[in-house]
Amino acid sequence: MPLVIIWLILMIGAFYLLLWRPQQRRIAMVRALQGDLRQGDEVLTTSGIYARVVRLGDDDAELEIAPGTVIRVARGAIGQVLTEHDESLDASGEASEAG
Repeated sequence: MPLVIIWLILMIGAFYLLLWRPQQRRIAMVRALQGDLRQGDEVLTTSGIYARVVRLGDDDAELEIAPGTVIRVARGAIGQVLTEHDESLDASGEASEAG
């Protein structure tokens, strides 16, 4: 009987470490990506389309995939931001005087 309880605890621990915890990390990374998304960013969608963000909505975004060609996608379809943000620039795009 004690062996069954120990085995059950080990299985629950393995489930947590191998499945639950990595999934929670992926969800946190996606939320961070969505929060850092800015107009003008170069992005890669989950379907492999390279584009530039033209407009951001709460649930959707408009992406320019070619000059004059804009598509509307769900924000969740944006899988990767290719633009590197310079943290020394403030919100207006001007260099800050810090440091």
